[in-house]
Amino acid sequence: MKHTYFVTGIGTEVGKTIISAILTEALKADYWKPIQAGDLDNSDTHKVKRLVSNKKTQFHPNSFALKTPMSPHAAAEIDKVKVTSEKINPPKIENNLVVEGAGGLLVPINNKETIADLIKPEYRVILVSRHYLGSINHTLLSLEVLKARGLDCLGIIFSGEENKTTESIIEKMGKVPILGRIEEEPYFDKNVVLEYAEKLRKELG
Repeated sequence: MKHTYFVTGIGTEVGKTIISAILTEALKADYWKPIQAGDLDNSDTHKVKRLVSNKKTQFHPNSFALKTPMSPHAAAEIDKVKVTSEKINPPKIENNLVVEGAGGLLVPINNKETIADLIKPEYRVILVSRHYLGSINHTLLSLEVLKARGLDCLGIIFSGEENKTTESIIEKMGKVPILGRIEEEPYFDKNVVLEYAEKLRKELG
């Protein structure tokens, strides 16, 4: 049975793209970033493509490729386009699919909708968290948003240095499994991604 995995974060710059690459490699899944805002010449799709080794993965074009590195609603206004969830349709494929969100769950894509509105009930959500002062609050708030919308969180992946106290309280209060951690590596290449993919594949069964 094929599944769609939606990778979201507790904020921006928490490691979503690296983890999306690892998940894509682990599952030999297809990859899709619905909304790219800024860095069009070195987009998240470009980055994931450079990190994935398997030949099965297909990379699908953005529904919206916006020029300015801002919240999608603001970047779309500059580009004079209207971003809506109705215009964002996942590719029709026979493979697992990894979908990478933009920023966190409540990042607006227009005046009424947020990134969370792109997540369908059948999607398996993976929440990426990173330790900093306030990250417990941001992680638990993200989990509350998912619960309030009836969305399933498959688990949390932490990026960066370990903090056992923080991870323990998030696991207890959030009542979701911790799938693993991506360490603060000096660099990420295909070999490093492959190593992490092997570990994650076991966690995902």
